[in-house]
Amino acid sequence: MEPLIVLVVVTLALLIAGAVGVKRLRPWSVALRGGLSAMFVLTGVVHFVGMRAELISMVPPALPNPGLLITISGLLELAGAIGLLWRPTATWAAGGLTLMLVAMFPANIYAALEGITTNASDALVPRTLIQIVFLSTSIAIMVSHIRHRSIQRPATALDNSQG
Repeated sequence: MEPLIVLVVVTLALLIAGAVGVKRLRPWSVALRGGLSAMFVLTGVVHFVGMRAELISMVPPALPNPGLLITISGLLELAGAIGLLWRPTATWAAGGLTLMLVAMFPANIYAALEGITTNASDALVPRTLIQIVFLSTSIAIMVSHIRHRSIQRPATALDNSQG
């Protein structure tokens, strides 16, 4: 539940800051990128401190070397969080994080079905709904940046000669 709270609170704070005059924060996609980045900083850090043992226990037994997988996924989450903050890499970071959310969801299902976690928000239905929010956010960032890029693309000599 904490990652969802961080996503919502940081996004709202950035939206408010943009509304009161911080020009760089005005587009909603910037606020969303900041919120998602903060969320992935939180989840990336807990791969190394605080919840590492619990995360390792969530890795399905069919996968090899759970500790290494948790380390790699934590590093990818932190790299994705950084990538979201820099406009040229935001689309790629959001895409990579989207794929990672999908790839890691079976571990959440495994943990919920095996009773590994004890929080009510980690039960299968709430966890699935929260995951949909995270996926929707990362996909919205990707779509926004792809649309912005296609609108901002300058005409080339080839474009001008064909019409």
